[in-house]
Amino acid sequence: MKQATKETAVITPTARVTAARLAIRAARPRRLTSTLLWAAQILMAAVFVLIAGAGMGKLTGTHFEVQQFRLIGAGQWLRYLVGTAELAGTIGLLTPWLAGLAAAGLAAVMAGATIFNATVLHNTAYGAPPLMTALLCAVFALLAYGRRQQIKALWAAIRR
Repeated sequence: MKQATKETAVITPTARVTAARLAIRAARPRRLTSTLLWAAQILMAAVFVLIAGAGMGKLTGTHFEVQQFRLIGAGQWLRYLVGTAELAGTIGLLTPWLAGLAAAGLAAVMAGATIFNATVLHNTAYGAPPLMTALLCAVFALLAYGRRQQIKALWAAIRR
């Protein structure tokens, strides 16, 4: 008599992380595309650190940033949130498995900055030109689009 045994697989957190990394690695773009994306990500991270200070001015509370967020009227909690998002996004751009998600997050932050610069801060000395933030938003959106397969693989790994 043949007995059928039920085997159950035990999925440990380590196995999930390994499976997620393998799925993300499999979703990587071709070599030339990947090289161009990495070059753009490193360049944008450097630009973001040098020009915007990667959110450090917002987190340390420079006079300029405090006044800018006071004019927005949402409170200083928004300054901390945006500063943290900018810093995390800049670090994420340089992290292989988070690069696409970081680019998407920075695109969202820059979209918000464009809206606030065009509507609330347009007649003050504190607003950056909306064209500059819109350009940054577009570049980060293109980076996120280039990493869309990695974002999908990361999302699928999180949902498991």
